[in-house]
Amino acid sequence: MVPAIALCLRFTEAGDTPVLLTGERWIERASAEGITASRVPGLALDDLKDAPDLGRALHDQAATLALALAPQLAALEPDLVVCDVLALGASMAAELAGVPWVQLSPHPLYEPSKWLPPMGSGLAAGTGVRGKLRDSVLRALTARSLRQGERQRAVVRQRIGLDAQGTGPAARLIATLPALEVPRPDWPRDAHVVGPLLWEASKEALTPPPGDAPLVMIAPSTAWTGTRGMAEMTLEALRGKDVRAVVSTFAPAPADLPPWARSGPGDQDALLRQAAVLVCGGGHGMLVKALRAAVPVVVVPGGGDQWEMACRVARQGSGLVVRPSTVEGLDDAVTRVLGDQGFAAAAARAAATIADVRDPVEVCRTALSLAR
Repeated sequence: MVPAIALCLRFTEAGDTPVLLTGERWIERASAEGITASRVPGLALDDLKDAPDLGRALHDQAATLALALAPQLAALEPDLVVCDVLALGASMAAELAGVPWVQLSPHPLYEPSKWLPPMGSGLAAGTGVRGKLRDSVLRALTARSLRQGERQRAVVRQRIGLDAQGTGPAARLIATLPALEVPRPDWPRDAHVVGPLLWEASKEALTPPPGDAPLVMIAPSTAWTGTRGMAEMTLEALRGKDVRAVVSTFAPAPADLPPWARSGPGDQDALLRQAAVLVCGGGHGMLVKALRAAVPVVVVPGGGDQWEMACRVARQGSGLVVRPSTVEGLDDAVTRVLGDQGFAAAAARAAATIADVRDPVEVCRTALSLAR
């Protein structure tokens, strides 16, 4: 939801009138930013992480959401709908309401490519005969799941009165740093890198411990696929080092917090301006915050796309990956990053790629003009 709020603020600055349709949790926060926000009916859906057939369950939920949301869209009479890439039901609702829509990907482009290994593998594109053969085999192994997803999507689309395929979005906003993208000859013409869409959820100030020792910022993953106990493990790894630490979290402070550490919610951008290194779980939002601030990272990835993002950061040179997570591994990684300015230099190069992005509002306006 953070990228959606950030995009709404960009639309407002450009003179447009955005309306955010979201869950109850975000309405008050969005309203505090001056954004008109309404609750989406039927958004409180079941937790599907233990579903026996996750793909089918997700598509069934999308159909439920589409039918609930379409009347709300029709009443609003929007010129354009922007849907999160995971909000399949929202895009189907836009089609039901006859409104052009744009897809927002709050991370790099994860669409399969005939030139790359499957997303989530963490692998760089293979080179030479062996490397290309490896990628071809891996793509073939994932193709069955992709085709199954396409069939499930076609079934639910027809169930709610849409044609099986649809025309797709008018444009796609890829909200990442170009440094985290992977070059591909088959880059879609409708996909545009617009830079990270970030919004600071906490307005509080978290003051680091006093002193001038390097500040290590720790940001535990909030995803259910993230590594557990990362903050406690990192603090243990830092004991005896000449550093200060701050744990950026809305969760309770780690037990036995040492005097050279602080914990709590706080403005992460402000903390990153003081940090020498960030230890995080590999979520895209936190990584791009760090790289945008030219702060190198130590990544402790969990599941989902965290492994993919961690490997991209490591290949770009702005950080190290610790997996499996151990106190010894974290100790070594933080020591290496603090002792080698090459990591910070690579993070600064990543930050500089923000100059190569497009304006998301301009992309949306262009897409709308072409759709009319």
